[in-house]
Amino acid sequence: MSKGIFVTGTNTDIGKTFVTALIVKKLIGSGLNPGYYKAALSGGTIANGVLKAGDADYVCAVAGVQPETNSLVSYVYETAVSPHLAAKIEELPIEISKILDDFNKMKTRFDFLTVEGSGGIVCPLRLDKSKIMLTDVIKAFDLDIIIVAAAGLGTINSTVLTVEYARQNKINIKGIILNEYEDDNFLHVDNKKQIEFLTGVPVIACVAHGGTDLEMDPQELINLYREV
Repeated sequence: MSKGIFVTGTNTDIGKTFVTALIVKKLIGSGLNPGYYKAALSGGTIANGVLKAGDADYVCAVAGVQPETNSLVSYVYETAVSPHLAAKIEELPIEISKILDDFNKMKTRFDFLTVEGSGGIVCPLRLDKSKIMLTDVIKAFDLDIIIVAAAGLGTINSTVLTVEYARQNKINIKGIILNEYEDDNFLHVDNKKQIEFLTGVPVIACVAHGGTDLEMDPQELINLYREV
């Protein structure tokens, strides 16, 4: 039986892909068979006439596995806006049925599947005759989440709001990972303390700028995954 976890963030460009890559790298280094999946990606780049899923390529490169380009992402858009708007502009609407089908196929290939979200947790994937939010995908996959948050100024507000939104949507939170964290920065140290105090959610890891490893016990990381 495959196990999975969903990685979301407090905002776009917060470091979800970077942290996800380190998670997959850690699992590979532990001799496991981990995989990566993303439902929708906007801001893809054209290379040799092919639209590339940059996030997937990045995760594969950091983790040291053979890139599979767009096969790890259900919907790839070139327009660098919210997925719901990119889908409208490029006339390729997101269907929850395709996302579920692709996710189920990925489960058969990997023992530990790390799913990366798009943008922050309040991310619309479709807003027309159908409404699909990122939280709908998380719940459809029946996954717990890890929240990636910045370490610096303003993170208390954004992280607490993200936690409360997840709870309102009855999504279980396994932990928070602080990105761009500096051990000798008094603000970062206090932010970590206050986020745990205000949310009751543990900060399970802190990642430095340009870090090459997730400083976390492999077994503790494995224990975050649940059967799917």
